[in-house]
Amino acid sequence: QVQLVESGGGLVQAGTSLTLSCTASGRPYSTYAMGWFRQAPGKEREFVAAMTDITHYADSVKGRFTISRLHAKNTVFLQMRRLKPEDTAVYYCAAKRGGTTEFESQYEYWGQGTQVTVSS
Repeated sequence: QVQLVESGGGLVQAGTSLTLSCTASGRPYSTYAMGWFRQAPGKEREFVAAMTDITHYADSVKGRFTISRLHAKNTVFLQMRRLKPEDTAVYYCAAKRGGTTEFESQYEYWGQGTQVTVSS
């Protein structure tokens, strides 16, 4: 089975940048679409971005976040720019067979999450 591990979270100031990474092990990485979700305390987990050969972003992060993929390293990245306190959440990497989707229920594999805290 596929295992996903996120890294790169931390405490940053508003307006700065941070890049998250997710590495995959198991079956060939290239057969999966990769997505990023986040969950703030007391809130539902929400879609952030996803990628196969094309990208899709939530409206809340469009223009600030960039998802990218390095197939040779079995790694997907989430580059976050102009961070806001509202971006504070645990960020999760997820994978599914086939194309991208924003629907959480369609993703088969999940990482453990990495905390991103944006201070004012």
